[in-house]
Amino acid sequence: MSETTGATTAFCLDKADPASWKALNALAAAVREATAAAGVGRDVVELANVRISQLNGCAYCLDLHGRLAEEAGVAPVKLRVLPAWRETSIFSEAEEAALTIAEAVTLLPDEDERVASLDSARFVLGDQAYSALCWAASTMNTFNRVSIVSRHRVRKP
Repeated sequence: MSETTGATTAFCLDKADPASWKALNALAAAVREATAAAGVGRDVVELANVRISQLNGCAYCLDLHGRLAEEAGVAPVKLRVLPAWRETSIFSEAEEAALTIAEAVTLLPDEDERVASLDSARFVLGDQAYSALCWAASTMNTFNRVSIVSRHRVRKP
């Protein structure tokens, strides 16, 4: 704790251990290659990244991946209704499968629910895209945790 303010000082994991941060970014690059090789569009990946960041409450990643989703062509309406995606019919089958993976990997529901959800996504996507999106979701969860623990701040508009 700071003696003058009583608040703790932010401890940025990425700055404290640049080698680990570099390794995490190398993993992210490999995952981007895997999703591209599997034919998964950046729009689908970024939509899943935003949903994962919503579930984890990571403001920094919501801001970053919200912008990246828009740049990748995700329709604004999809970003607005994303928390209630199951209540709409505006998402493609591939987007729904990616969001199913995002939620299952992030929330880790009980085994029966998790297996059923992931099996349905795998059926829609095929093995290569399914694997790539599971890796993407796992990696995004790691980035969320690093940003939350490090208290990365959203850039001011």
